[in-house]
Amino acid sequence: MELTTANQYRFILPIALAFIVSACNGSQKSDAYGQFEATETRISSEASGKLMTFIAREGMQLEAGRQVGLVDTAKLVLQRDELQARLESISSKIENTNAQVEVQKSELDRAQNDLNRIESLIKDKAATQQQLDDAQARVRTIRRQIEALQTQKLSVRAEISATEAQLAQLEDQIADAQITNPVDGRILTTFAEPHELVQRGQPLYEIANLDTLELRVYISGAQLPSVRLGQDVEVLVDKNDEENQQLSGKVSWIASEAEFTPKMIQTKEERVTQVYAVKVKVPNPNGILKIGMPGEVNF
Repeated sequence: MELTTANQYRFILPIALAFIVSACNGSQKSDAYGQFEATETRISSEASGKLMTFIAREGMQLEAGRQVGLVDTAKLVLQRDELQARLESISSKIENTNAQVEVQKSELDRAQNDLNRIESLIKDKAATQQQLDDAQARVRTIRRQIEALQTQKLSVRAEISATEAQLAQLEDQIADAQITNPVDGRILTTFAEPHELVQRGQPLYEIANLDTLELRVYISGAQLPSVRLGQDVEVLVDKNDEENQQLSGKVSWIASEAEFTPKMIQTKEERVTQVYAVKVKVPNPNGILKIGMPGEVNF
């Protein structure tokens, strides 16, 4: 039985539409797949003691340089005050020594003048040798006293330097007790609460900048020549069960060596394939991207 032209179109049209819909619904695969990640920074305590204040909370946005907490510094402050008082006391010794040196220098000037006068009198035979010897001895004695005072000043200065070094160490310890956030970002996890006793090196919270995330994908050796640093690429993420949302990204890193596909890839055949890791930076101003979220890339 032969079909008329109208009947032929009636059968062909639904088939063609079904093919087009099927193609639009994902028959075209992306070039690479992976997950979003961010640089996570773990902030630890640089001092030991009671955590007097700690404002960090999960989900909080923090700017770099903001003080997040404070470890108890009462004992350190007392030690610092004691050292500062000691430093002032030692410094006063320098002033006293300088005053003594000035007095001795005045005495030396007078003794030198007396010696010069006696030497002139000796030439005229108006003074005795004993007077000359006494004048010379007095000049030598005063000079030795000045040298002793100068040596004493060096010892005091060494004591001052040692005290200043101890004071600087205490100042550093007090500064370390102030927990300052080092990077802009959002707090992912906290590991401490106010009034806890913390130790030096103990993690307090973890933070990451989520304004830009990196999509780590894996490509084959055949794809590698077509990928370059700084290349603009298309990034796709799930919008709903059936649609993808298109974003723009830039290739920021390409591995120099091949590796086996990570175990998170489902099939064993794909896991034993040699691939190259690639990172794509994707701006995330609206916060739609999340760490661990899957994504696709088209180069």
